[in-house]
Amino acid sequence: MTPPFTGLVTSPITETIIESKSSGCGGCSSSATGDMDEKLQQRIANHPCYSEEAHHHYARLHVAVAPACNIQCNYCNRKYDCANESRPGVVSELLTPEEAAHKVLVIAGKIPQLTVLGIAGPGDPLANPERTFRTFELVAEKAPDIKLCLSTNGLMLPEYIDRIKQLNIDHVTITINMVDPEIGAKIYPWVHYKRKRYRDIEGVRILHEKQMEGLQALKEADILCKVNSVMIPGINDEHLVEVNKVIRSHGAFLHNIMPLISAPEHGTHFGLTGQRGPTPRELKAVQDSCAGNMKMMRHCRQCRADAVGLLGEDRSQEFTKDKFMAMAPEYDLAQRQEVHAGIEKFREELKAAKQQVVATPVQNAPKILVAVATKGGGLVNQHFGHAKEFQVYEVDGREVRFIGHRKIDHYCQGGYGETATLENIIEAIADCKAVLVAKIGDCPKEKLHTAGIQTVETYDLIDKAALEYYQQYLQQTVIS
Repeated sequence: MTPPFTGLVTSPITETIIESKSSGCGGCSSSATGDMDEKLQQRIANHPCYSEEAHHHYARLHVAVAPACNIQCNYCNRKYDCANESRPGVVSELLTPEEAAHKVLVIAGKIPQLTVLGIAGPGDPLANPERTFRTFELVAEKAPDIKLCLSTNGLMLPEYIDRIKQLNIDHVTITINMVDPEIGAKIYPWVHYKRKRYRDIEGVRILHEKQMEGLQALKEADILCKVNSVMIPGINDEHLVEVNKVIRSHGAFLHNIMPLISAPEHGTHFGLTGQRGPTPRELKAVQDSCAGNMKMMRHCRQCRADAVGLLGEDRSQEFTKDKFMAMAPEYDLAQRQEVHAGIEKFREELKAAKQQVVATPVQNAPKILVAVATKGGGLVNQHFGHAKEFQVYEVDGREVRFIGHRKIDHYCQGGYGETATLENIIEAIADCKAVLVAKIGDCPKEKLHTAGIQTVETYDLIDKAALEYYQQYLQQTVIS
């Protein structure tokens, strides 16, 4: 099995995966692409945000053309920016629609696995309708194969449904953090609607009403809707189960419950007042409690408003305005179609390989977590020291289920490992029984083992490696 083009993965899967004589069905269970009809599968097949499986292979691009916002969130401060930070609303440079379209055409050539253009800020796209829709018009005219996506707080959504439909924007995300205005009043200090500013619960009631109207209108227009909810401990964490039920009843396709990002240096109200974000365990518990209702998105990276590349990587600094404006557009539809065909061939090979993986059901099997260092492609294919995040999977001997990711500072700094960084990595994956990596040095391996985290060095399917480790874990548990 070989990757479709250089850069997707760095080396081929061992042929023994395909040649395995084993039968049975195990593998990764995607909460974003469970049982659904074929037409819906096709609509999300190469969308890295709407399909957990697709995010291993396809890239997205956000362009920052929408500076104004019409609500204030206690977790948001768009004035702060750090080029190395991944946080919603953060952006280094604002673009005109013409500059944004040029950027799309340049990057579509440089990164041919790019399939999605999103406008998500740094303010609200529908508070900047002319800039937003002009950008989409320019891109749709010159790059018709790129999906168009919009993220909004929903306040103005009912007024623009027809325009969204006209432009074939097939995926819309609404951030809905509450369905009870009393709770919303703790999140939103004001809402600006129809040239008037409404404070506290009065404004929140308007926001809630328009969000529900917009969600229903998207359903009636057959536009896929993902709902983002920011989990804020002590404010809406217990309430999110109710949010989940309501948005499902109004036609939402996918629910993304994200952790609050709260730090004093960001200058947000929550950051300055000491409001903490949830722990990974708390986040997982709420996601799990909502998972029976509808499909959950667990692979979100809470991207910047100028994010570029695969989810989990940020290549925005390669394409700053001074750089991309000096580049000639390289959009080539035929070349892009060839690359996408190669990706799909690779995905089919991965699918066939997964079907060869033996899952051994165990009665009353315990569930464990494993962390994986991966550069994508559904493979364990990254050196421990090069990882900037670990993908975390839940394994029970029957299936391998993706549940989230843990961001870290990469361990290798110019060839040397940093002790403080390693301690932070161990803390980040402390609830995992093992970490699966392509390679790891003796020093971090020893410290991980001391912390009770096993290391597995392999280049293989994540599913296969995780299930094989699980069998070893069971044997060690019985022996001990």
